[in-house]
Amino acid sequence: MLSRWTDFLTSDGEKPWRNRDDEFESTIKSKAELFSKWEEGWACLFKALDTVNETNQDTLVYIRNQGHTIEETYIRQLAHYASHVGQIVYIGRILAAEKWDSLSIANGNSKEYNEAMFSKPKSKEHFTEEILKPKSEE
Repeated sequence: MLSRWTDFLTSDGEKPWRNRDDEFESTIKSKAELFSKWEEGWACLFKALDTVNETNQDTLVYIRNQGHTIEETYIRQLAHYASHVGQIVYIGRILAAEKWDSLSIANGNSKEYNEAMFSKPKSKEHFTEEILKPKSEE
């Protein structure tokens, strides 16, 4: 994230100082260090997003010399981060074993879930509204 979003409007997303191969080595030694790097990466991203405005929204952004619109950069990175989050969830599931709580429809409950969903009238709402609804409203 640091390489991609540091000065992302004015320099290539693949910075000369990035050592990608080292990112696959076990160099993080503590949970605190992991969370620090996690927060640093997200802070860099949000700082970069805050720099986009009406005067620069048409800037061409380069990633390994391939030009992207800012919107294409967002979509590319969103898809990339989603794959990493999936990896994290998968590892978490393996480590939790039988203690794992499904993040979506619990295994074996698809039929009941779909019956409940299709028993409701069609509506326009974001899929997270159901998830974020306080338990007292259910």
